[in-house]
Amino acid sequence: MTRRNWKNVQPASMVEALRLCKEFAQEKKNLSIERIADLMGATHDSLYKWLALGTLPIIRLPSYELACGCNFASVWLLTSSGNKIVIDMPKGRKASTADVMEVNTSCAAALTLLASFYAAPESTDLEATLAALRTHIEQVAYHYRNVASYATPELEF
Repeated sequence: MTRRNWKNVQPASMVEALRLCKEFAQEKKNLSIERIADLMGATHDSLYKWLALGTLPIIRLPSYELACGCNFASVWLLTSSGNKIVIDMPKGRKASTADVMEVNTSCAAALTLLASFYAAPESTDLEATLAALRTHIEQVAYHYRNVASYATPELEF
């Protein structure tokens, strides 16, 4: 049996998103439905019903995802309308000059592909354009996180 690459999983519905959270918890954290329900403060009978029907109350969603250790349902809720993009906030580390230059390079590549898309959308590689834009947004998010963490440093215990 092959292992699933969880980074590339995208649910197509709320029921599938909830099921993926459960499967992630079972595979990665070795949790049963009963243990997930216990961590949520719910009964396992209720959790089985919510997962089968896809009717998990929204107030229970954060505790469900915290217990499972993933956020497939929240991401699906955000992206299902079609006008939101979700980027994982990267962990901050000290950036080098090469990192900053890489942002400039990826920005130039993304803008070149974007300009060719607007000039002739039918002859443009849409997947490459989307990938370049996503890469640039992720790099900018990384630097955003670094600057924000500098403004409000975390205390070490």
